[in-house]
Amino acid sequence: MKLTHFKYKTRKGPDYRHGDQVSFMDIKQTFGMGSIRVGAWVTKEEKDLAANLIFDSLADLAYILALPPEAIGLRGTLGLAFGSGGRKGVQAHYAPNQRELALAKNAGAGALAHEFWHAFDHYIAEKAFEIGDTSGPRKHILFASDCWLHDRKVRPHPLNESLMSLFDATLLSENNLDKHDYVARSVIADKATSARYFSLPTEMMARAFESAIESCSDIENSYLVDGTTKPDMFPLYPDLAHRKEIYNAIQGYFAPLGRSLSK
Repeated sequence: MKLTHFKYKTRKGPDYRHGDQVSFMDIKQTFGMGSIRVGAWVTKEEKDLAANLIFDSLADLAYILALPPEAIGLRGTLGLAFGSGGRKGVQAHYAPNQRELALAKNAGAGALAHEFWHAFDHYIAEKAFEIGDTSGPRKHILFASDCWLHDRKVRPHPLNESLMSLFDATLLSENNLDKHDYVARSVIADKATSARYFSLPTEMMARAFESAIESCSDIENSYLVDGTTKPDMFPLYPDLAHRKEIYNAIQGYFAPLGRSLSK
């Protein structure tokens, strides 16, 4: 969807800006971002519209997760790029080596929640798990969801226990003894495409995260998340009952985190 189409789309949620125009610098300062990059071919009109959309979407995300806005930037480690060197056919992506969330100018809508999960999953891995020395270069990018899958040692902390409960609720069956039907469907989707993508732990968690936000929160924002209930895409996501369980587990982790950060 072209960026300018969002002139006419409405979102349902709190009014954070009170009609004011914000800038990408406002985004950096409000949400504690480490860096901001905007593509050279982004016009002033596009830049202004995108800044408002992204500001509202990140504010919605902080509101849903009960986090202080500055926590969205993951202690200043997360960068944001808009309309700058995107990949053809990709609406958005998280670049772990740069720790940067990149949104395409005309195809970035609806992917922000999904990509934020990837950034968070990467950031929290070394906080939640014993993964050894992180100062030097690594052969593989470690996500917390991968560490969970491979039974890495969890750092003892109540918040980490809540994070494990979120992984359990998303990826395990009700008795925690087998993989969830959602995981089985993700594996089937990969077999159909002869590639391993949908069943990657961080991808399953990102789809679960965005779909729970779209279906279970009181906020409607198609720039933050969109498309998880479309009939042709629905099999790739948790079903509605599962989304409620996931949403409760998301709240069970992020709400206490938000309270601890607000002290």
